[in-house]
Amino acid sequence: MTNYDEIDFSPILALTDDEVITHSRVRDVTLRSGKVLALITLDNGRDHTRPNTLGPATMTELGETLDTLTARAAAGEIDAVGITGKQYILAAGADLSDITKVGSKDNAKLVAQLGHKVYSKLATIGVPTFTFTNGLALGGGLEIGLNSHYRTVDASAAAIALPEVFLGIIPGWGGAYLLPNLIGIENALEVVISNPLKQNRMLKPQQAYDLGIMDAIFPAATFLEDSLAWADGVLTGAIKVERKNAPGKIERTVKWPVAIKMARNMLESKIGTVPRSPYVALDLLDKAKSGTKEEGFAREDDALADLVTGDQFAASMYAFDLVQKRAKRPVGAPDKALAKKVTKVGIIGAGLMASQFALLFVRRLKVPVLITDLDQARVDKGVAYIHDEISKLEQKGRLDGDTANQLRALVTGTTDKSLYADCDFVIEAVFEEVGVKQQVFGEIEPIIAEDAILATNTSSLSVEEIGSKLAHPERLVGFHFFNPVAVMPLIEIVKTPETSDAALSTAFVVAKGLGKNAVLTADAPGFVVNRLLAKVMGEAARAVYEGTPVADVEKAFAPLGLPMGPFQLIDLVGWKVAAHVQDTMVRAFPDRFYANENFHALAELPEVVEKDKGGRVTGFTKEAQKVIKGHIGSTPTPADTILRRVQDGLAQEIKIMLDEGVVPEVEDIDLCLILGAGWPFIDGGASPYLDREGASERVFGGTFHDPRIVGIGS
Repeated sequence: MTNYDEIDFSPILALTDDEVITHSRVRDVTLRSGKVLALITLDNGRDHTRPNTLGPATMTELGETLDTLTARAAAGEIDAVGITGKQYILAAGADLSDITKVGSKDNAKLVAQLGHKVYSKLATIGVPTFTFTNGLALGGGLEIGLNSHYRTVDASAAAIALPEVFLGIIPGWGGAYLLPNLIGIENALEVVISNPLKQNRMLKPQQAYDLGIMDAIFPAATFLEDSLAWADGVLTGAIKVERKNAPGKIERTVKWPVAIKMARNMLESKIGTVPRSPYVALDLLDKAKSGTKEEGFAREDDALADLVTGDQFAASMYAFDLVQKRAKRPVGAPDKALAKKVTKVGIIGAGLMASQFALLFVRRLKVPVLITDLDQARVDKGVAYIHDEISKLEQKGRLDGDTANQLRALVTGTTDKSLYADCDFVIEAVFEEVGVKQQVFGEIEPIIAEDAILATNTSSLSVEEIGSKLAHPERLVGFHFFNPVAVMPLIEIVKTPETSDAALSTAFVVAKGLGKNAVLTADAPGFVVNRLLAKVMGEAARAVYEGTPVADVEKAFAPLGLPMGPFQLIDLVGWKVAAHVQDTMVRAFPDRFYANENFHALAELPEVVEKDKGGRVTGFTKEAQKVIKGHIGSTPTPADTILRRVQDGLAQEIKIMLDEGVVPEVEDIDLCLILGAGWPFIDGGASPYLDREGASERVFGGTFHDPRIVGIGS
């Protein structure tokens, strides 16, 4: 058993020179019963935009505070200890900037051990301990509560989660052992593994309470007052805390191993076996069904030390930094003061994509939105879809009745294009063909104001060519969404040589208003995401036409760690869209991209591929096999050859894109892949992975990053 009191933590305390320390401020609160509760408030002295974080100096101070309170408890001066946070925030978890500086596996283990040393005091202080979760509680912030005896939560808290697996590590300060023993294995699997893998889904306070993580939930206006009164009731015995998943009620013999087995099968089906942290977390949860808390904590120490020093965590921290910082300050965005105020939006088209746009614009911007199409029947269908989606949000409680009515009233549809006259921002969502887009813009331009902005949602066509027949091409900007529109956080904003700063600035301001992250890209074929996806999809198709079974091609791509295989991706994107993108890329770069004439024939079929229960592609349908019969070679390509082709192809294309100035820096390409295509944090997007695998060196004799982004142990 680890004796944390005998460990020298000075090596990691030396890393804290620039740590923003979250102080542990204590005041005594006399409860109604006369009992005294020592209330610790965690506060880093900054406003809510800089959450409390838990670095080595912070943890050391908290440990000293708890030691003082232990002595006071022994002297009979206090009857309980409570912990809460500054306004809106308990703690956002460990200070990740400190973790990335640990320098060695031994130091990484010290970080885990320091957390366990300090938090363990909450269970041994000699009096009952309470965590009053008054706001955001992530990772180590939530683990404060898990190590305490009792927990309350503010009903308005922003988010509650153990997001570590999303970042390539595991809950290392008690979460992997304590949580399953508090709420049962099935619930713990959801919180520790499933939610992080669903784009880092967080719990709402009510969900945390329903799962049994929290013992009581109180409204924001009286949260601390109610929590103190509740704690008083617990101390006096007036309140009995009933936990449906109390340790004695948790079934361990049958349910636990079955749940673990099902989760393992789900992981292998959904994400493959490349990501390490989900499987390490799964093993920790499995072993938490038996043994002592001390043994569980020791396993967390070892697991965290191993993962923190690995390549996947290094890449994840690079990706995390891109999403948290670079995405919020888009490189190349003009001064937002140049943006035109958008008071009405026009959408050309009333199909599914246009309707999704309309729903997003009206929900986020809350301005009138006009949709048009060739005939009233299409328009009516589009408006009905939008109204129906608003009603669904109302039924789910995500919109109140007044807001839903207001939004429905803001959406109108017509065939009368003269109503575009007072639109400030008009976006097209019509067929992906240059002539069609030129035609609809040509009809609209004479109607709209001279300073109104035009936007095209083209996925791969030349924005400059689309605008070549406009009287004012400087007003046109590319504004490329990703499917599903409501979910995917990226918009590629495309600048042509003619695009004005006013149009560009408006596009960036609108994107932010829509809750999206925008990346500036030059007007190059496929822009960023589709250009690189076309490389991936083309290499997969090439291997199939050489004679490799589809399932084998999917397996060959597995080491990339992508969220889905190439043919699963094509099926999601749509075979018609994929065929069109491949054609665009082959026309532009015939020596570097692959397309096959059968793409379009396959796209006409209702179903092209067959899938297993997990959604993984297993082969072509019988109809698809008939289409490609006679076009398939007889020499299957080895898996390592397929993988190397796609690695080298991506490295080559990214280097060319950087040399051509498609984006300012490689970080923008990685950001696009993460936000627009769901590429994993553990790859850092693409470039750290390609450097690590030697593809960059093979292709251009260098690396995208110097030094390479690798783990401490590499």
